[in-house]
Amino acid sequence: MDLNNEQLKLENQLCFPLYASAKEVVKRYKPYLDEIGLTYTQYIAMMVLWEHETINVKKLGEYLYLDSGTLTPLLKRLESAGFIERNRDSNDERNVIIKLTPAGEALKVPASLIPEKIKQCLPITEEEAITLYRLLYKLLGSN
Repeated sequence: MDLNNEQLKLENQLCFPLYASAKEVVKRYKPYLDEIGLTYTQYIAMMVLWEHETINVKKLGEYLYLDSGTLTPLLKRLESAGFIERNRDSNDERNVIIKLTPAGEALKVPASLIPEKIKQCLPITEEEAITLYRLLYKLLGSN
């Protein structure tokens, strides 16, 4: 069997620079998120909550591309920190509704400074960032 070694080289894989870049970007968020007591995944969950204030777990998972097995422990930690409340939907006990607490709402102010800090530490122009954003969402929309 004649295998084409070029197709198996790491440098020829689209997935690798996406994966490595995502890790690097998330690593740049860490010092800013440490200041407000959130992990990156908690931060993106809070971003959805700051936008919607109340949401069910299933819808939150759809926004974040995360399953309930990943969300449940994350939400438990946010609840323990006092940033959210989790309650069963009175109309359908299978649904869990997530709601911001005043403490969770208050995090929005320091968190609002983070995107600009991240922009300053990424080595791409505004135009490149817009192009990259469009391309990545094109990939996400193709599934």
